[in-house]
Amino acid sequence: MQGCFVSTTSALGGCCGSTPDYIKALANAVKDCQPRNKSLRLKNHPGNNKLMLSGLEDFIYRDNLNFINIGERCNVAGSLAFKKLIKEGKMDDALKIAVNQVETGAQLIDLNFDDALIDGLEAMKKFVRLIASEPNCSKVPLVIDSSKFPICIEGLKNFQGRCVVNSISLKVGVQE
Repeated sequence: MQGCFVSTTSALGGCCGSTPDYIKALANAVKDCQPRNKSLRLKNHPGNNKLMLSGLEDFIYRDNLNFINIGERCNVAGSLAFKKLIKEGKMDDALKIAVNQVETGAQLIDLNFDDALIDGLEAMKKFVRLIASEPNCSKVPLVIDSSKFPICIEGLKNFQGRCVVNSISLKVGVQE
């Protein structure tokens, strides 16, 4: 890992499967980096240094919010049922999984299409656009979860709000 980056938050971490060695390497990689400058806050929310996300509705992380419910069922690596629907091209049925998660309390929806038998780029594009057409689901922010940078970019390009990007890794190395 090289260099520093500008982020909208001052948080780094791992995900399921992250080892203590990985977290240590991550900490070492950014030890000389400074957290973001608080003057980079959103202009329309002066004085706010909280994590601000959105779907069609705002999601603002506050100090008294000690648990965030992230729906993980729209992840082909974590849900065989979702993976099967995506492979079969049954996007409308897959959307029902996302809607159900929001209706049962998910505050964010995790999307992952990393599978060798799925065109992850196209699946991300179609599914994010499908979510935008569903009012009960589009109100929450997304967690764009992929180890493939182009898939993350595709999710960001097609989402109408401000979301989280999860699982960027360097397991295939650094491209200069």
